[in-house]
Amino acid sequence: MLELALPFAFTVLVWWAGTGAILYLDGLPRRTFPTTMTITSIVASLAVWGMWYSSGQTTVAGAYCGFTCAILIWAWQEVAFLLGYVTGPRRTPCPEGATGWRRARYAFEAVSHHEVALVFLAVAVVGATWDRPNHTGLWTYLVLWSMRQSAKLNVFLGVRNLNADFLPDHLKYLQTYFVRAPMNALFPLSVAAATLAAVPLWQGAVAPESGAFVIASRTLVASLLTLAILEHALLVLPLPAERLWAWAMRSHAATAQAAAALRRRS
Repeated sequence: MLELALPFAFTVLVWWAGTGAILYLDGLPRRTFPTTMTITSIVASLAVWGMWYSSGQTTVAGAYCGFTCAILIWAWQEVAFLLGYVTGPRRTPCPEGATGWRRARYAFEAVSHHEVALVFLAVAVVGATWDRPNHTGLWTYLVLWSMRQSAKLNVFLGVRNLNADFLPDHLKYLQTYFVRAPMNALFPLSVAAATLAAVPLWQGAVAPESGAFVIASRTLVASLLTLAILEHALLVLPLPAERLWAWAMRSHAATAQAAAALRRRS
């Protein structure tokens, strides 16, 4: 049981603390953004090397290392997006009256550079794990990528909770591409597909014949996918997801208060 509990707890901690750290950083004053981006880029570069190194080790430590490196690589694109460095050529609100494929095209233009960056990062992850026995990092990145794409589509099509408060001020225009609705037709399919993918991962983790490496690797990835399913549920349930990271959102409030005070003095 401990072999399952430890990687599960580690995943929950990384998910909660990592998300909060990114939200805190993008809420700081803009003068801090270059430093944040530079440090994050260095860490991501080291993480690619760490993923390559750990992908050759079928050990519990190798599983944890590959998982953590994938999270750090993913964090780079989250930071680059939320700081406004890698978004898209369209940096204005969705034009009024835009519907259907026209609205979809505008929405893609708002995040197209970000989508391309995700592909390049995927290529780096695949290259780092190619023809090597430990694919924990690869599967971690694929879970993050697929579930984020699913969340984007569902927010675009319509959900109850848009989590627009997570967007920093310089990205508030993106919420004009979101739709608030109780649910959309894609949502149950997204959750069902993710659940079907999670089941064999958990089965592999608890199988009697599974060794320590397989248990750790499968549990880490399965836990992350389960948390992603939970995040999807929070999109439609009448629950304030923001409370999970209230501590991280304090930087947003402090920066807004400082900006308001500056405007009053001027």
